Amino acid sequence: MSPFVASRGRRCRSSVGLFKVGDIDLIGPELVYEAIEKVSLIRERLRMTQSRQKSYVDSRRRDLEFEVSDRVYLKISPMKGVMIFGKKQKLIPRYVGPYQILKHIEKVSYELELLNELAPVHPVFHVPMLKKCIVDPVSIIPLKGLGVDETLSYEEVPVEINDRKVKRLINNEVDPVTVLLRN
Repeated sequence: MSPFVASRGRRCRSSVGLFKVGDIDLIGPELVYEAIEKVSLIRERLRMTQSRQKSYVDSRRRDLEFEVSDRVYLKISPMKGVMIFGKKQKLIPRYVGPYQILKHIEKVSYELELLNELAPVHPVFHVPMLKKCIVDPVSIIPLKGLGVDETLSYEEVPVEINDRKVKRLINNEVDPVTVLLRN
């Protein structure tokens, strides 16, 4: 697929494609020269677009490199809209650990020494899943009791209902409930 078709969803309407193969008298060197100029213009604009997109990505990219035996936190993904440790959205712990790096696999992947709770998880992780750890025993979040599964996500389970109120609206009644969640 040509770049024009990919970006516009239709074929380019240049004068080169309007003629049939037998119409030699209508095609001259100036039409071929015009088509070559258009192709070079398209290539130049694609290059400009690529460099702009690359500059956007590079401004947010962080080049992290770790050494063997460094300690790192591992990123986990909480379920959306679930309260964890009595906290919502921004305050939810996003990293667990720290874990020690055993081996440098490739330029951007590392093998970690995981605990028994994460035995089903493959121990090799990409750099965006890791965060450098400055060892502080207070900041260690235990994985035990979180219920992290092999996809590194966890779910909160309701334990009991604390409060129930009936709220009257104009046409109907709403029954909001306050629930105590595990963890």
